[in-house]
Amino acid sequence: MSEPATLVTMELMGKEYRVPSGLTILAAMEYAGYKLVRGVGCRGGFCGACPTLYRREGSHRIFTALACQTLVEDGMCLVQIPFVPAPTKPYDLHSITPQSTTLLRFFPEIAGCVACNTCTRSCPQGLPVMDYIQAALRGDIERVAMLSFDCIACGICSSRCPADIKHYAVGLLARRLYGKYLVPPSADLALRVGEIEAGRYDAELRELMELPLADLRARYEQRTFEPAADQNGEYSATRRYNSPMDPVDYQDELEGV
Repeated sequence: MSEPATLVTMELMGKEYRVPSGLTILAAMEYAGYKLVRGVGCRGGFCGACPTLYRREGSHRIFTALACQTLVEDGMCLVQIPFVPAPTKPYDLHSITPQSTTLLRFFPEIAGCVACNTCTRSCPQGLPVMDYIQAALRGDIERVAMLSFDCIACGICSSRCPADIKHYAVGLLARRLYGKYLVPPSADLALRVGEIEAGRYDAELRELMELPLADLRARYEQRTFEPAADQNGEYSATRRYNSPMDPVDYQDELEGV
């Protein structure tokens, strides 16, 4: 017989609930009886739909998290926040010529960055957000694209920024520019797209689409990976970006290697 779950107390919107420890914030809210139709998405930490603000017992600080990725704590006092919109100046990617001033032209507010690093500390993905904003100021589009590669656009960084910077939108434009203009054409990619367009994989795709969900999940879990590309390649998307270019916390990157 399994041991009964330990209960912890959390406060949600001013009301206390006793919930099992070990649940994520999202699961704890549902255990407490909330039916979530907003502020919930993939439940896997990828869509950025469940940004949450909370305090810990005895602390005045406000912490940030994704509700689907963070375990509930005893004494946690929390509230979910609505999605964070990204009002940006419209742009036509096909008409932009990437230059050192491009990101600054579309996001002039990055010039107001005071390097407080609040954005980095609030990022649930652990990204060096301030570093890529500083790279944007220097006009280094490639570095912005690389450092923001795992951004899920939850918007927590922007909600905490005293300079009103839309960090995730800056990263998104940089990645688009990098992908369209700066990466050399990939012969392998062109070959594979050509094969798809020629119908080479149509039978396999139809087979996958007709599989029961359990069989499809099993196929996914048993999938194999191609060998990693040369990490020393000039345009390797997985290479690390450790350099003394960032003014404040590049040393943290170096120490984390």
